[in-house]
Amino acid sequence: MVKICCIGAGYVGGPTMAMIAYKCSDIQVVVVDISTSRINAWNSDRLPIFEPGLDEVVRACRGHNFFFSTDVEAHVADADIVFVSVNTPTKTRGLGAGKAADLTYWESAARMIADVSKSDKIVVEKSTVPVKTAEAIEKILTHNSKGINFQILSNPEFLAEGTAIEDLANPDRVLIGGRETPEGHRAVAALKAVYARWVPEDRILTMNLWSAELSKLAANAFLAQRISSINAMSALCEATGADVSEVAYAVGKDSRIGSRFLNASVGFGGSCFQKDILNLVYICECNGLAEVAQYWKQVVQINDYQKNRFVNRVVSSMFNTVAGKKIAVLGFAFKKDTGDTRETPAIDVCQGLLGDKAQLSIYDPQVTEDQIRRDLATGKFDWDHPQHLVPSSPTASKQISVVWDAYTATKGAHAICIMTEWDEFKKLDYQRIYDSMEKPAFMLDGRNVVNVEELRKIGFIVYSVGKPLDPWVKDLPAAAY
Repeated sequence: MVKICCIGAGYVGGPTMAMIAYKCSDIQVVVVDISTSRINAWNSDRLPIFEPGLDEVVRACRGHNFFFSTDVEAHVADADIVFVSVNTPTKTRGLGAGKAADLTYWESAARMIADVSKSDKIVVEKSTVPVKTAEAIEKILTHNSKGINFQILSNPEFLAEGTAIEDLANPDRVLIGGRETPEGHRAVAALKAVYARWVPEDRILTMNLWSAELSKLAANAFLAQRISSINAMSALCEATGADVSEVAYAVGKDSRIGSRFLNASVGFGGSCFQKDILNLVYICECNGLAEVAQYWKQVVQINDYQKNRFVNRVVSSMFNTVAGKKIAVLGFAFKKDTGDTRETPAIDVCQGLLGDKAQLSIYDPQVTEDQIRRDLATGKFDWDHPQHLVPSSPTASKQISVVWDAYTATKGAHAICIMTEWDEFKKLDYQRIYDSMEKPAFMLDGRNVVNVEELRKIGFIVYSVGKPLDPWVKDLPAAAY
């Protein structure tokens, strides 16, 4: 029996290992983590992450060939293949702060693997890492190997939250990068054989280590760049009276471009896009490619601009002040069908409104009050560093209430800001909501989910990203702070 161990029970490690165990009943798969509470949650009826279809996959094989444990060293020592899926957060201090990836967790994992191993192992990079990380990991493993042979592979994940289980069951591609040596080729073949149990062979791409590492950063940069491109166009659409949805539809009909990732919004979020692009920027700068670095940096700058622009629309629409006004925030997760709030645009928008002394009433169907308060109290880049997970400060909490119903959130509000495109927000009784709000009632749709004309007929003053402006908003300044 092949034994697989995955270090890290997060958004990548948990679902990926669940699918391998589900598809390969003769392979023993163990996910290990130093967090007892996280492992307990994986072993319970309420998993630590929300992902459609994940519950069923985990329940089908947990306890048979799929296990979760805090006994990290014993299971690593026992495994043939060790996946490393630990955090690679953005550095908050020191060289490269604000851009470079912090590989502290990766390095300590590599040292532990070298320490406890008594047999040859294939070590698989599953975290998103800077190109050439494998070289550093190889050095740590070989200098501490005690005669044991390690092969390093890069196997980046390409999961989209909300569809992760489908992405794992039916992937566009599986990427495996290894050394161009006989031992490297054997290691690649061993990992390929696992995926080949359910993934068609022509979708399993093998390549050199550096190509595989860079492909992950490149894919995320390209996707984020498409979002920033359509968001840049949304500002121009508002200035000229064009409709960004119509522009996106026309552009997407070009078969060379395609229609995906062309939805204008308040901005992109999630754990990968900004972090990976800033990492790419840093790598380019370190290699003397200043112009290339500047190009990719602009993708993040447009994303920040879009969030600032949205806050500015809220404040300027409401007589240039939101101090003491109740604003309902519908949605806090960075996109629908996930409870993930990492880098969600809602954080920056809420902080901008709190800075102007607004009273926020926040509702999201999947995000807990504790998570929302923690996110709004955490510094930029600190969300990925466990030591920073501290309760929010009492001062910030006085301006925030978190409720479990959209109608409660909007009752008595001066304005509604839609931050996540949850399907339920399309079906709300907006007449009932309008009747319960202060007048004039403002709707600021950061995800273009509502029917603008219908809401205007009810009486709302509506701002929808990239759409022709409401006469009320038209003559107000649109520049970001």
